[in-house]
Amino acid sequence: MELRQLRYFVAVAEERHFRRAAQRLHIAQPAVSEQIRKLEAEIGTQLLNRTQRSVELTDAGTVLLEDARRILRYTDAAGHAARRAGDRSRTRLKLGYTAHGLPAVVPQTLSRLRTAVRPVRLELEVDDARSLMADVRSRHLDAAIVHLPGPTAGLRVVPIGTDEGLAAVPADRDRPGGAPVPLAELSGSPVIVFPRAVDPAFHDAVVSAFVGCGLAPGVVESQARTVDQLLLEVTVGAGVAIVSAAAAERTSVPGVDLRPLAGAGLACTTAVVIRDETPSVTLTVLLDELRIALEPPRRPALALL
Repeated sequence: MELRQLRYFVAVAEERHFRRAAQRLHIAQPAVSEQIRKLEAEIGTQLLNRTQRSVELTDAGTVLLEDARRILRYTDAAGHAARRAGDRSRTRLKLGYTAHGLPAVVPQTLSRLRTAVRPVRLELEVDDARSLMADVRSRHLDAAIVHLPGPTAGLRVVPIGTDEGLAAVPADRDRPGGAPVPLAELSGSPVIVFPRAVDPAFHDAVVSAFVGCGLAPGVVESQARTVDQLLLEVTVGAGVAIVSAAAAERTSVPGVDLRPLAGAGLACTTAVVIRDETPSVTLTVLLDELRIALEPPRRPALALL
């Protein structure tokens, strides 16, 4: 029994006429007659009494009509639900990022995305870099903002900038405000960072910067879950912290100065990682908006005299 046969049967039963049913279905009358015959043969009983002027339901046809209507209603409802779900998935964006690796350009771009793609359902998740990339591969996330290098096999990488390290020091330190901090000055203090598992690329950049200067860093892996918590450890004298410039753009804690590192060369690449396939419309718009936001401003054309 096919849904098509049930639709044809309901049309004939309601119109009480094969020709009118065919017109209602926008198909040829012989096709309607053929499918009704096949339905009766499959069920094993006559459903319609046919005369030259009209069509009447048999007892079996009367019983089938109600069930057929119910089946078609459920089928139509299921189809509508599936289409709605498809529409939601096309305008949904699941984006992951690490606790301190999200540059300010991304939230700004997401705000514009809500205007460019309406309605867009934005879902954000914070996790460690490796888990985020695994979630992109498994389709749990559409994209992730991470520091690189990292395990990007099978993913497409879209670089969006370079993230530098900054020193978070007590604000009452005897130094003019905003002056760079030499890396050697930090080597004698505990250097607080997020655990390597949270952001391996940034953690390794910190260690490499010290080693590259011939210094042995006293790295302390904080159990803080947010940048604010990490900086609060500086205020209570637990040491100095090194955070990304991306985090510094979005974070301010009283009593803590965020200063550049003098001659450290501490930096890593920030990128969007996506699956190596044609992206959704929403994700495509996000990548286009990021590209536009990152383009250098154009200089005004010089007027010709």
